[in-house]
Amino acid sequence: MSLLAKNIADSLATIESLRAVEAELTAAAALVRECLLAGGKLLVCGNGGSAADGADFSTEYSCRFMGDRAPFPAINLSQGGSLVTAIGNDYGYDDVFSRQVWAFGKPGDVLVAITTSGNSKNIERALAEAKQRGLKTIALLGKNGGVCKSKAEVELLVRCEVTARIQEAHKFLLHTLCEMVEPALKAAS
Repeated sequence: MSLLAKNIADSLATIESLRAVEAELTAAAALVRECLLAGGKLLVCGNGGSAADGADFSTEYSCRFMGDRAPFPAINLSQGGSLVTAIGNDYGYDDVFSRQVWAFGKPGDVLVAITTSGNSKNIERALAEAKQRGLKTIALLGKNGGVCKSKAEVELLVRCEVTARIQEAHKFLLHTLCEMVEPALKAAS
């Protein structure tokens, strides 16, 4: 079997496994929908490729996803190079997201935290800060969930050991989440 054929088979199996998180995805969509329709905002964080997925996810709300509608507030906490590096320099990289949750998060907001390993210390701290500040939390995790398992109100766990397949599945889940929320946002626009 070629590498391409193997990766296609592995990707399909990983995507197929997402049927197991349908109830959690429905719960995540309800949290996002309620937050945005009540005037709250999304705070989104991740590292590396997960930061890129978070950037895309937050853009789907602040710009648009399907067709025209009003924008809704969603902030990618990985995007501010000056802020991220200042926090990293002054406090340490483990605090780059938790300090932003402290700065920008309010009760009624939702933190969406993405980590393919589940072991990102800065994600774990962001989830703890969000809980302390009264935010709702959604975590997209991979592998066995790592240290972040059971730290969010809603967990979307991709049980796979290959980071690339987890990341593909996270992207799929994030876009499906957008599709589930979009009709209510259009209706409110």
